[in-house]
Amino acid sequence: MDNMEEMIKVLELQPVLQRDVEQLSGGELQRFAIAVACVQKADVYMFDEPSSYLDVKQRLKAASTIRDLLRPDDYVIVVEHDLSVLDYLSDFICVLYGKPSVYGVVTLPASVREGINIFLDGHIPTENLRFREESLQFRIAEAGDEFMVDRTRQFRYPKLEKTLGGFHLSIDPGEFTDSEIIVMMGENGTGKTTFCRMLAGAEQPDSGKKVPKMSISMKPQKITPKFPGTVRELLLKKVRASFLNPQFQTDVYKPLRIDDFIDQEVKHLSGGELQRVAIVLALGQPADIYLIDEPSAYLDSEQRIIAARVIKRFIMHAKKTAFIVEHDFMMATYLADRVIVFEGEPSVEARATPPQSLLTGCNQFLKNLNVTFRRDPNTFRPRINKLNSQLDQEQKLSGNYFFLEGE
Repeated sequence: MDNMEEMIKVLELQPVLQRDVEQLSGGELQRFAIAVACVQKADVYMFDEPSSYLDVKQRLKAASTIRDLLRPDDYVIVVEHDLSVLDYLSDFICVLYGKPSVYGVVTLPASVREGINIFLDGHIPTENLRFREESLQFRIAEAGDEFMVDRTRQFRYPKLEKTLGGFHLSIDPGEFTDSEIIVMMGENGTGKTTFCRMLAGAEQPDSGKKVPKMSISMKPQKITPKFPGTVRELLLKKVRASFLNPQFQTDVYKPLRIDDFIDQEVKHLSGGELQRVAIVLALGQPADIYLIDEPSAYLDSEQRIIAARVIKRFIMHAKKTAFIVEHDFMMATYLADRVIVFEGEPSVEARATPPQSLLTGCNQFLKNLNVTFRRDPNTFRPRINKLNSQLDQEQKLSGNYFFLEGE
């Protein structure tokens, strides 16, 4: 218990100390659980998905807190699906492969870079074993290479203001085009979901100007399974035309492997299965704009990459626009054509920038977090530099917090 005060400060638990545990939000509960594990005296510390429900800033704080636990005779074991966070907090990586719910195999420990690259490549060189048919890559130029992108239609939204209780959100005016994905980056409590709801017409801005009327399909942050039937019955009822469309089946339905549980009751689905169904439902609705709030939640690393590819391919083929809230930095940078940065004091005052390029947006966002990223030369995935390492200091001096390939 020697470090209890430090944990309360680092994990920002001061505001919730007097609250019942049952009243905590997902992110508050996660930080509380991490603190409870960290203040114990133990030989082995185990953390199962410590980044869930946390924003990027909180994920990095949690990761550095877990790293600081390590004493010479201790072991820390972490299960984590956010590969950027895993990269940041690990010394060694074991890859698990197999068939879900049937069997699993754990590889020998490898170095962090090698271990994550083995997972992405789907091939274990020491055993000459392939456990996935194709490798997973993070080439940011991929969408432009794959599709003839048509961005002739432009849309605008005005300056928007919204006050909710003691929280005030100011949104700078901006424009967007079709065949474009705009990712919203910011801490929890800075108004990303509120902006989504204003675009969808579910929240009205304080000022007289309203967002232009457009058809919108939204995947909410929280998914509550209320439908009384099976997944098949739900899809036929809600998105029948898309569900029966061969192109939609190829682009969305089959890659997300909905067939694995198509005849299960919706109420009995796991979090990851529900998330995949929610993505299919959102993309299956005909709309001008798709608002997708945290598509990576509950998904494992492989499913996250597949979901990101599915969303990107669908938006480009359908020539629509997507606004996405995402805290998994690797997934966010893979998806984003442009970025809206939310800045300010969470739950008090926040401002949203106009959509800007991926490089300038990520630079601005990472500068606020005092974090730098480099790019892996083989897989092109973003990798967090260790704080105050030589590369971290060099990039901060040059103002390049986020390195794009070839930059």
